[in-house]
Amino acid sequence: MTTGATAVVGRVRRAHGLKGELVVLPITDAPDAIFAPGARVFVGTPNGDLATDARSGAPRALTVKATRAFKDGLLVFFDGIADRTEAERWNGRTFLVPADELAPPEEGGLFLHELPGMRAFDPAGAALGEVHGWYELPQGIMLELLTPRGLRDVPFNEAFVRHLDRDARTMTLDVPEGLLE
Repeated sequence: MTTGATAVVGRVRRAHGLKGELVVLPITDAPDAIFAPGARVFVGTPNGDLATDARSGAPRALTVKATRAFKDGLLVFFDGIADRTEAERWNGRTFLVPADELAPPEEGGLFLHELPGMRAFDPAGAALGEVHGWYELPQGIMLELLTPRGLRDVPFNEAFVRHLDRDARTMTLDVPEGLLE
């Protein structure tokens, strides 16, 4: 594995069946490539950090054996997860890949791991705060914005995020009055 940044590409929702399959919510524009049979992903913690082996300190990789579409996600079978008991230990975990292995985001887009530290401004250019982190809800991604009044949650969607500047690490947010109070 490269030593650079990693990007979250999926999250385990739950175990499925008796043979070790996992229901995975893909967090990528290329789930067919990322979770293709033979592909390798790295194990992450529930908050999206790279998990390491307690003994060796090395990142743990899993190889995809099979994938199929399932409801709003994928059913993924990995080498090394052989039964339901083992699969249930994976609930909430994330999967990551080195960022340099991903195609660059489309114009105006970015990877979710790039959000923390971005500065947020209103449409008039006034500072609103800095992105502290993000989390996922069934309705979509939420930003944790650190404002002078503390952490505030803002939906990360087109209704609120008007502009992203990946290079400058800034975003323009159009939030309803009172949301950041």
